[in-house]
Amino acid sequence: MDVSIIDISNIVKELHVTLSPEDLKPHFEKAYKKEQAKIEIKGFRKGKAPLDMVKRIYGESIEYDALDDIANDVFKQVLTERNIYPLGDPSMTDITFKHGEPFSFTIKYEVQPEFELMEYKGVAVDKLVHTVDEDELEDEIERLRKANSTLTEVQKAEDDEHIVTVDIQELDDSGSPLIGKKSTGGRIYLADDSIFHEVRYTLQNISPNESRRVTFEVEHGDHKHLNNWELTATKIEKVNVPELTDEFVQKATRLKVDTVAQFRENVKLDLEKYWTETTDRYMKDALVGEIVKLHDMEIPQAMIKGLTDAKIDELKEQSPGKKMPDDFDEKKFRESYRPVAIYSAKWFLIRDKIIEKEQLQLSDAELEQKAEEDAPKMSISKERLIAFYKTSDALKDKMVYDKLMNFLVSHAVITEKIHEETDELIS
Repeated sequence: MDVSIIDISNIVKELHVTLSPEDLKPHFEKAYKKEQAKIEIKGFRKGKAPLDMVKRIYGESIEYDALDDIANDVFKQVLTERNIYPLGDPSMTDITFKHGEPFSFTIKYEVQPEFELMEYKGVAVDKLVHTVDEDELEDEIERLRKANSTLTEVQKAEDDEHIVTVDIQELDDSGSPLIGKKSTGGRIYLADDSIFHEVRYTLQNISPNESRRVTFEVEHGDHKHLNNWELTATKIEKVNVPELTDEFVQKATRLKVDTVAQFRENVKLDLEKYWTETTDRYMKDALVGEIVKLHDMEIPQAMIKGLTDAKIDELKEQSPGKKMPDDFDEKKFRESYRPVAIYSAKWFLIRDKIIEKEQLQLSDAELEQKAEEDAPKMSISKERLIAFYKTSDALKDKMVYDKLMNFLVSHAVITEKIHEETDELIS
């Protein structure tokens, strides 16, 4: 058997194989015997015809039919012998065979790119520092108060602290109702900043069963269009925002907090924790971005496809009925997601190489320590948790990744920068 591998690129390879008639004999013998059990020849029961007769009558046909299986078997054998790990689905690009002559074939496949690991220590990155001020604290307390509001049905929306339930009938430019363009039971909170101001203004002082018309402009991408609606109020509810009192905070926190002062302090601590976690995540994402930028490599199409397939599956799981909307354009999505998939693939390859180089593996002691910390929270014995953790690849992968990120952060050059409102944070 003659085998050669041609490098089409750093990630695309071609395997050329030629099998002599002698090399083919055991493969063909296996195919003859397999087909012998299925063949019926007059004068013999099914599968009982002599092998020589099967070869004489059907031999060439059996040989040609067996070529794909032979190529696949030989391909797997070569991969194993040479420690080759192809990505995706290899494709047969050429096949040549005549009865009694050598059999040759070519298979194209992709592999992970070979690349030099660039310097990942000493990478400069900004860390945003956010100070929670009184305005932010008051806004959060206001949000929590509104989250604990009660509703009272009333006869008029006298101010923005009302929820108006409406039926919406879309209209054409002449003001006539559009057939099939009516929705019912929509709830509009007039104090919601995301509500179009024209809609909020139109619904002010509206009463149940009253209808009003509104026109407002909507922007979609690179174009704008007008919406014409007829709004019919079916129900109006007053939003009763509770006063900030000791009684309120006791009820809202289920007696975990007794006083307004304690409540304010806890809210501030929660906000500070949120910002610490958010800015830390932003800094780590930025650090990863800088490291990825240092590495220029070609990414296999199989990896791009696999990551995009996984994202589409994730979106399906999150969609009603676990299927994509009828207007979902998969081709357009794949094109738009391609840069994200390429970035993710690069980081996947880089991080694995860093983990290997720095030997960032988990020890049994680390798993046992985590189990000891988690057991009381999960009301499960430490021993049972250790046994589970040792078999959970997902958990071990996360713990190794956390070690990697802590390692990279500890070796980064971090400059603290005051967080401004214009700074875009990565969620």
